[in-house]
Amino acid sequence: MRFPGPFLAVALCLAISAAHAAGVQFIEIPPISGGSALTGAVWYPCPIPPTAIKVGHITLAASKDCPVAGEKLPLVVISHGFGGKFTSHRDTAATLADAGFVVVAINHPVDSGPDMSRACTSAVLTERPRDIGRVIDYMSAAWPDRSRLDLDRIGFFGFSRGGYTGLVAIGGKPDPGTGFALCPSGERPGDIPPDAFLNDPRIKAAVIADPGYGPMFTPESLRDVSVPIQLWASQFSAEDRVGVTTEYVVSVGRNLPVKPDYHLVVDAGHFAFLTPCPAELIASLPKLCADRPGFDRVAFHRDFDAAVLAFFRERLPGRVTSD
Repeated sequence: MRFPGPFLAVALCLAISAAHAAGVQFIEIPPISGGSALTGAVWYPCPIPPTAIKVGHITLAASKDCPVAGEKLPLVVISHGFGGKFTSHRDTAATLADAGFVVVAINHPVDSGPDMSRACTSAVLTERPRDIGRVIDYMSAAWPDRSRLDLDRIGFFGFSRGGYTGLVAIGGKPDPGTGFALCPSGERPGDIPPDAFLNDPRIKAAVIADPGYGPMFTPESLRDVSVPIQLWASQFSAEDRVGVTTEYVVSVGRNLPVKPDYHLVVDAGHFAFLTPCPAELIASLPKLCADRPGFDRVAFHRDFDAAVLAFFRERLPGRVTSD
């Protein structure tokens, strides 16, 4: 989808009008019931200009551990895709934080880059949504600056398997009986009872991009989803052989009881939703970082981040009180 000029002008003005620098804190959420800790980061508005923070092969432009600016801040939780990391959508996180949101992203222990040991097991279907509940529990009860949050304004952003995660978190009960493969190698989920899928009514709006396991979301399994959704699809996801197709995303949108704000990204592959890669990674990780001829991921993300920000501003309304 090509965005109309007036829409972008308004969205970009919204992004600029509440300009803060993004602060960042690295977090570890303790394990529960013998499970794994959740590691990740929180982006938030702060009054100190950003610096370059090296995290592995990437650089974050943020101010580490600076004071949080503002009160009554909305919260957005980010869920990465198969093999992703908490940094996979760092530009979107920083855009929201610059505009007055608190954003938290974690590595899913089931299938993140640091540990893929259970990435092709049925655990991905039930544990990922539970991770989101744990994140919200931590941010609302244990995060040192929790008093600055407005817990009536919680949003969600998810890509690929993270999109699946969000559809469950906002009320979906997927149907594993469709026999949809968990991984390209052919693993299929076993029999999972419906009450194993944890929903979280604290989430009030969601951005879902190229959601995984689309065939599992029938009209019946989505009947309890009532929050507003911005739904994104890439035109050429099927060519990337990731188990996501434009038709699957369209089907999810059609099966939702409330019509989503739907966007088709023309000429984009599945991985176009990932933050644009540093130049040195484009050659070494072409599947994740290189795009089709003529598609400008940097330009797309300017539009995409502005649209995500505009959606959350509209759907998580309220006034941020700055320090």
